[in-house]
Amino acid sequence: MLKSKILLLVILTALELNANSLGSLLFHGNCITCHNETKDISAPSMLSVRENYLRAFPKRKDFIEYMSQWVIEPNAETSIMLDAIKKYKLMPLLGYEVTTIEDIAAYIYDTDFLQIHEGHKDKK
Repeated sequence: MLKSKILLLVILTALELNANSLGSLLFHGNCITCHNETKDISAPSMLSVRENYLRAFPKRKDFIEYMSQWVIEPNAETSIMLDAIKKYKLMPLLGYEVTTIEDIAAYIYDTDFLQIHEGHKDKK
């Protein structure tokens, strides 16, 4: 019984790590082109995007759902970041599958970009 519980825990942990790795891979392979993790350059930073979305949607499910729907169909009227649209223009249509955007949104929700970068500074 204990062995099966441990095996289940290992499997669930591996699945969670794999899902997070997929989100990271998708984010770094796509979003980073315009959205730097901590600096506003050609679009708002992911740090800024995440902070705005967390304020509006603190629950993970709501965050992922709203962000995914907005990225699939960007619209100034439904944006929670109107200042960013004024500064950088409206995000273009990307043509990704909803599940891909959901994986990326989950990664963004789960990732504290500031902590990651502060952690890198400490290692230098």
